[in-house]
Amino acid sequence: MAKTETDDAKADDAKTWDAFNEAVNMTPAALRKHLDSEASQAVGQKTDGGESTGHREGRRILEIKDKKADLTEDDYAHMRKVVSYVHRHLAQGGKARQDPDSPWRMSLMNWGHDPMKD
Repeated sequence: MAKTETDDAKADDAKTWDAFNEAVNMTPAALRKHLDSEASQAVGQKTDGGESTGHREGRRILEIKDKKADLTEDDYAHMRKVVSYVHRHLAQGGKARQDPDSPWRMSLMNWGHDPMKD
């Protein structure tokens, strides 16, 4: 039986889900706790509403994690965005990698990735 476009899309979605869960190495409870902290809210570029982009992204990550099923194309696009951000940001860091309180780490944690767990 030939593979269909639907089969390919499901395979891509499964790869995206796996990459997302690898990039987001914090549990939902740990991410929620971090997002509630002053350190989380102090880092990142602020939006018009005063919340940083990364902080908003963390809340969106939790929505996706809570959903687990019935994910939309928008959800999968967002997961790919998270994976891309985490990989790009991990390539940076320099000396900040040694500082558990660095803005670099706090920003990554807003996106669900704790580099100290690597």
